[in-house]
Amino acid sequence: MKDLSRNLTLLCDFYELTMGNGYFNSGMKDKMVYFDLFYRDNPDDGGYAIAAGLEQIVEYIKNLHFDEDDIAFLRGKKCFNEEFLEYLRTFRFTGDVWAIPEGTVVFPGEPLITVRARTIEAQLIETYLLLQINHQSLIATKASRMTRAAKGRAISEFGSRRAQGADAAILGARAAYIGGCASTACTISDQALGVPASGTMAHSWVQMFDDEYTAFKTYCEIYPHNATLLIDTYNVLESGVPNAIRAFREVLVPQGIHKCAVRIDSGDITYLTKKVRKMLDDAGFPECKIVVSNSLDEYIIRELIRQGAEIDFFGVGERLITAKSDPVFGAVYKLCAVENEDGSIQPKIKISENVGKITTPHYKKVYRLYGRETKKAEADLLCVHDEVIDDSKPYELFDPEHIWKRKILTDYVAKPLQVQVFKAGELVYELPTLKQIREHCFDEIDSMWDEVRRFSNPHNYYVDLSQRLWDIKQGMLVEQGHRAASQKLQK
Repeated sequence: MKDLSRNLTLLCDFYELTMGNGYFNSGMKDKMVYFDLFYRDNPDDGGYAIAAGLEQIVEYIKNLHFDEDDIAFLRGKKCFNEEFLEYLRTFRFTGDVWAIPEGTVVFPGEPLITVRARTIEAQLIETYLLLQINHQSLIATKASRMTRAAKGRAISEFGSRRAQGADAAILGARAAYIGGCASTACTISDQALGVPASGTMAHSWVQMFDDEYTAFKTYCEIYPHNATLLIDTYNVLESGVPNAIRAFREVLVPQGIHKCAVRIDSGDITYLTKKVRKMLDDAGFPECKIVVSNSLDEYIIRELIRQGAEIDFFGVGERLITAKSDPVFGAVYKLCAVENEDGSIQPKIKISENVGKITTPHYKKVYRLYGRETKKAEADLLCVHDEVIDDSKPYELFDPEHIWKRKILTDYVAKPLQVQVFKAGELVYELPTLKQIREHCFDEIDSMWDEVRRFSNPHNYYVDLSQRLWDIKQGMLVEQGHRAASQKLQK
């Protein structure tokens, strides 16, 4: 595979460096801290999201260093002292990272990544972790919705030319493949990452020839085993289909080849595909597949299928690669605890008048609870890091905001979701292959109840706090409330 690695250490928000310099000069550079990366809302008001982007984060952390050009650039900003710059010269990540594996179904509020590291190290990686998780999780989630809408029909990602930059095209294709797409039009994503690339012709191919039939015939002669003909350059029913049938009959049939396809990129897709299917069948080409493209999303795909459109394969572009309907995943990276010199952990909380922005404190772990017989996910549970769920005993869940809403699970299996990725700066996680991630994603989707997978008004999946963690959070909120009230009285 092609090596896409490069030094992206300065792909960070400038405040990460100014804070790093501040930590260094205030004697806090070796303070151990804990950060959680999580998101607040599912894209498109859906019932779930798909975690993606971890492999690129691993490569980034392994390659994290400041070269001489970086040091010279920072010196030129005239806001960093020389001792800090000298520290950066030998900088490496030496912390611990836990993450939910790629392809896993995830929900708002869950720590997709937990970082334990020295302050400067933990702060410096914030931007890159967020940009990878935000982008790839967004596209993987959108791809999952679209492939589910297609009900077994394959989808190819066609969006490179509409992506917001080269990396968005390359890694967007990767994320779309994780989410369920069968292939991509982006060739370098195949070369570099192993996402299967596919494609045939554009309208310009047809226009280059004196007539449509010659264009089709020539293409079939050059690519007899991959003959997909674009039939809407002039007129789908009057010329496109008849000329395609003629080319198939004269070039492919004599070679005993029956695998072929036609593609429609415009017009009334439902009406045209029904007509095209009948014309192909009547001509003796029932095996010929029909491919459609043209600004598709999960709702249009679902509606086409409901209307009885005769479609075997979808090509989806801008509405997938940009997640056009809801293009921001919204993951954040927040301090949740600091480690004292004696090794004890002091939880930290961020409070806001916007209740949705109040964080859950402490160094945590997350469990998924599955029905033992159904194998379906029933709830996720955030716990303090040293809590262990004994799934041989009943467990009472409660809504963290409406605590009177309770449910007792009795016949379940508790599975920790996070795995350790880095330990003391060393990679301890064997990265799965892209195909393995994709298969894991399919298994994860299958483990969700249909109510969670609905496109509209999905079931609100339970992400609850353990009693101990809830008590810690409420205690900190009450303490902060008393402190604010006291300060108000003093004024």
